Amino acid sequence: MWGAFSTALALLTRVSVPIRGPSDPRTVGRSILWYPAIGLIIGLLLAGLSVLAASGSEMLRAALVLTAWCLLTGGLHLDGLSDTADAFIGSHGDSARALKIMKDPAAGPMGVCAVCVLLILKFAVLAVHISAESWWLIVIAPVLGRTMIIALFLTTPYVRPGGLGESLAAQLPRRSAWIVLIAVFATAVIAGGVWAAAGALLAFVLLRKLMMRMIGGTTGDTAGALVEVTEAAALVAAAI
Repeated sequence: MWGAFSTALALLTRVSVPIRGPSDPRTVGRSILWYPAIGLIIGLLLAGLSVLAASGSEMLRAALVLTAWCLLTGGLHLDGLSDTADAFIGSHGDSARALKIMKDPAAGPMGVCAVCVLLILKFAVLAVHISAESWWLIVIAPVLGRTMIIALFLTTPYVRPGGLGESLAAQLPRRSAWIVLIAVFATAVIAGGVWAAAGALLAFVLLRKLMMRMIGGTTGDTAGALVEVTEAAALVAAAI
């Protein structure tokens, strides 16, 4: 259990955890079941920061929360969003070219634009929820974002050979994954996040459809983009 949890925590955050030697494929596959729990840890830390900074203005608190959000994740998913935006727009419908662009470490103009727009959107909607003291929605959003990775690997082929993503897809315990997926969504709805869950689900359906059309499946970069987009969609849907 600790091996799968620590693998997930080390991958999805900048938190240093002791990992005893290389993880075996089964542990890597089971680590994905812990992704919602990692999202919960992130969400609780962000909500706690917002509460601690209660004496500041809503905009300042939103800026602090967003900064902490980026630092906790190390910009991992933002990098995926940047690469995905560059690839999907710059490939002109050529899937092989899209996959090649994703491997380029340089960020193109559309990637930079996508990251900037998403951060502005998150900042604005965080200010809305902080003003309304809807701290539980700040907790729910990171949980839903990382839960969508489970949904993605359950329903979408992984198209780039090699790497961690292929191992995750191959070793994912599917029955347990479906149980976790359903449990997280049911809990989110019961906790008052029905619109957040609906927004995240809609974003997932649309982005997955785009992935299938552009490259015929998913990669690590598109999975990262999915996290960022579904987090933002959950917060926006709840705010509206």
